[in-house]
Amino acid sequence: MFNITVIARQSNEIVKLCSELVKYSFQCTVINSSNAIEQVEKQAPKLLLVEFTGSSDIETLCRYLRREKNLPIIALSPPEKIESLGIHIDDFVAAPYNIKELATRIKRLIQRKTDVDGEQISIGDLTINKDKYEVYVNDRPISLTFKEYELLKYLASHAGRVFARDALLNQVWGRDYFGGDRTVDVHIRRVRSKIEDPTHNYIETVRNIGYRFIKK
Repeated sequence: MFNITVIARQSNEIVKLCSELVKYSFQCTVINSSNAIEQVEKQAPKLLLVEFTGSSDIETLCRYLRREKNLPIIALSPPEKIESLGIHIDDFVAAPYNIKELATRIKRLIQRKTDVDGEQISIGDLTINKDKYEVYVNDRPISLTFKEYELLKYLASHAGRVFARDALLNQVWGRDYFGGDRTVDVHIRRVRSKIEDPTHNYIETVRNIGYRFIKK
């Protein structure tokens, strides 16, 4: 049974949701946002369900938990709040909740996280062997420099998320790196030239923001 932490207000709706998820082999623990960081640390869940209220506190909390704990997050959202969900959310379900659909999305995200945390990342025809520092496209070995490899691995490990250039600098080059964000553009261009062709497109430029590894 997979352990899931639900960050939400105590309500009949949330209690019912958790009791229904038990039928799909999920064990849910409901906590409130005020002590969420401490409780998540203790419970070590596979995934977070977060009741989205639109408050800046919830946004900040989710951003922190994604960055520090690298946990998948699904937002439980009123329909009118969906457009304002942040990029630190992996997925969402709108109220009233379809439990079967929610269970399917939870399993998919947990499996994706398991795949990424393992020795290998496989997305489409791209394979990254983290144990051997090897990259293949359609079984063809790709020669990358260390930083090109680290940049590709980081983006592929967070497929679908948009990263600003300075965020990629911090994550791949480190906070003490003094080069400009053009370094990211240069490395992205080099990685693309090695892994992409007319039939393979992996990295997307998000105008005025940065880059995203495309989900397959």
